[in-house]
Amino acid sequence: MSPLDWVIVVVVLGVTLGLAARFARRASRSTDEFFAGGRSMPWWLAGTSMVATTFAADTPLAVAELVAQSGVAGNWLWWYAALGGMLTVFFFARLWQRSGVLTDVEFVEMRYAGPPAAWLRGVKAVYFGLFANAIVIGWVVLAMSTVFRVLFPGMTVFGQAEVAGLDAPTLAVGGLMLLVGVYSLLSGLIGIAVTDAFQFVLAMGGSVALAWFALDLPEVGGVAGLRAALPADAFRFTPVLGNPVEGAATLALSGVSFAAYLGVQWWASWYPGAEPGGGGYVAQRMLATRSETDSVLSVLWFAIAHYCLRPWPWILVGLAALVLYPGLENPGEGYVMVMRDALPSGLLGLLFAAFLAAFMSTISTQLNWGTSYLVNDLYRRFAVTDRDERHYVLVSRVLTFALAIGGFLVATRLDSVSGAWGLLLSASAGIGLVLILRWYWWRVNAWSELVATVVPLLLVALQLVGVDVPFLTSAFPTNLFGIAGITTACWLIATFVTRPTPGPVLDAFFRKIRPGGPGWRPVAADNPDVVVDAGMGRLVLQWLLGCAAVYAALFGVGWTVLGETLKGVVTLALAFGAIAFLVRSLRAQGAPISA
Repeated sequence: MSPLDWVIVVVVLGVTLGLAARFARRASRSTDEFFAGGRSMPWWLAGTSMVATTFAADTPLAVAELVAQSGVAGNWLWWYAALGGMLTVFFFARLWQRSGVLTDVEFVEMRYAGPPAAWLRGVKAVYFGLFANAIVIGWVVLAMSTVFRVLFPGMTVFGQAEVAGLDAPTLAVGGLMLLVGVYSLLSGLIGIAVTDAFQFVLAMGGSVALAWFALDLPEVGGVAGLRAALPADAFRFTPVLGNPVEGAATLALSGVSFAAYLGVQWWASWYPGAEPGGGGYVAQRMLATRSETDSVLSVLWFAIAHYCLRPWPWILVGLAALVLYPGLENPGEGYVMVMRDALPSGLLGLLFAAFLAAFMSTISTQLNWGTSYLVNDLYRRFAVTDRDERHYVLVSRVLTFALAIGGFLVATRLDSVSGAWGLLLSASAGIGLVLILRWYWWRVNAWSELVATVVPLLLVALQLVGVDVPFLTSAFPTNLFGIAGITTACWLIATFVTRPTPGPVLDAFFRKIRPGGPGWRPVAADNPDVVVDAGMGRLVLQWLLGCAAVYAALFGVGWTVLGETLKGVVTLALAFGAIAFLVRSLRAQGAPISA
């Protein structure tokens, strides 16, 4: 990279640290400020922070790899999750905002009672805040190391290719990780969200610029050149049903695999950013919004930006990489190679800074979110319960930095991330139904959720060590049927052989959250003065229209950028019509849309 490129990188890092320092004093006031931004976020900031978090250094590389292996349709391996995202918009966003909890793990002791609820809170704090979080941080670090390796071949640190057994790119990412740890511990959630917004604009602008320059290369020849050079199936938007064929230009799924993705995975499994019923950093942002309407709109904006707008520049670059570098051993590297070869001086620095921004936005959120569990749901709940807010903020800052170091150490022990996402989805299959029904069925208790959390972990552990489990012989994704089925049977049995949550706890929850539907009928009968939400029929209609709007917008943008303008414009018009109907429906529910 040229001196101009490095100047741009330094400016971006300086702006990021400046924004973090701007909010340091505010974050010091309390844990509510540090982890929930004082609950004052507007919808656009919370939603942009969500989508910036999912825009990590590994994401464009993963999309380029999917396109190389299975064409545009390969992205259905994550596009299916829009179904669960829209479920959160209409069924759960208002309820999360009403709960007023600091973390989604704290929620369990609002919904349940007694020692099982306390155990559940502690188990979830450790599992999600420490172990699962460290694995996610680890694979993001690995992806950023790949960017360094491709852009800076022969990179050294102090003249050495390796130090303490770690190569120079990994050490460079480790230094960047510590920088992120510093600004995360300074700024708290509100500072992280503001830097997320800056980083998202930078990352999206850089991605669009890269797609433009990649298509403009003579070897590519624009969209027409792509269509002439690649098989027609590479441009299919939907997968082919049938057994996968090696070397095929589009995604092929067996009927069982297709049913697993679209019929099970989106509601059954926990995954960062796509949790059934909301959760994780998505719930953290909803809890940080200033009103119920802001909570709903934040997740709606997240879904639109995440699924409809963000992927298409990456897909175009992935298609260009197929033309420029056929037969790559690691297709994900093609994205970085296009950066290296297509961009002029200055813009290459901007794109590299965009990758740094994407990396930092994801890591900062993972650190703040994970620390919120470790402090609020473990340290403050079980260890030190009677100190002032300044003490807990100080502990939060120390643990933020410690988690950054721990996540980096996990990355140095990982060889590959290729199967990690499937492992996470398998190890949580079946818990999703509990996370959904706990809001809408009074009979779900702490044992239900505890069993649903532990059973899939045990099943996957048995599979990994080679133990044969009845009804569980397939690999991912078809193993989801067996794991989700066994887990569901286990938690239902646990639900009915244990006592319900005590009546006073259920009454307090019902009066505070006001969930609708028939699942709370016995509790509603004891609280006739409580006005609950709209009927389930209206919520289902809103969800279906929301899904139609997102997928229509996704396809409409895709057809437009790939040259099928008429089809794209008509489809986008249908998407806007569905959104307009939803806005009218929200207003009818007494939720005026505000800026």
